[in-house]
Amino acid sequence: MTFNNKLRGLYVITDPQLCNNNLVNMVEQAIMGGAKIIQYRNKTAGIQQQLKECLALKALCNKHAAIFIINDNVELALEADADGVHLGQTDTDINTARKSLGKNKIIGITCHSDINKAVSAQQQSANYVAFGRFFPSKTKPDAPPAKVETLAQARSQIQIPIVAIGGISVENAPVLIDTGADMLAVIHAVFAQNNIKQAAEKFNALF
Repeated sequence: MTFNNKLRGLYVITDPQLCNNNLVNMVEQAIMGGAKIIQYRNKTAGIQQQLKECLALKALCNKHAAIFIINDNVELALEADADGVHLGQTDTDINTARKSLGKNKIIGITCHSDINKAVSAQQQSANYVAFGRFFPSKTKPDAPPAKVETLAQARSQIQIPIVAIGGISVENAPVLIDTGADMLAVIHAVFAQNNIKQAAEKFNALF
């Protein structure tokens, strides 16, 4: 099963502080505005709350034909029957995750600005790679920076979809898409806005 043709567009990542009491409704607004991929990211809640929220988001994504990804946690992705998992460089390795999830689930990998890691991830069956942060980030202010040129270099060596992340706004997004990003991963530029649906629509119009 290939996901490559679906892994394109606005990729929103949830934030427990921004989405604290209204998670499902806020995500639905983002989907209605055109978000294609939803990543659940919550490193502070207990596992039962995480599972409850993931099951609700999975049902929502099924309803709207959106892709549902869980950050870091392979076991939670299995329990919630998510469409896949996003792994950092210090999380479960790709081969272990693939054995647990099977060949029909999505595995995305954070590569920061390291093209060699992205090439390796592609060889190990990753479905997409993520580069960034490209701009100052409120969520991860200390994350290592990546240059826009990294996207162009990656595009010449990577066949699987590429995500750009880190401080992305509607104003600075076009250069990332033009240089090779298939997806734009955002948090604050959607979920911190007064009108989430409208914010998502503005990003969606760029693709």
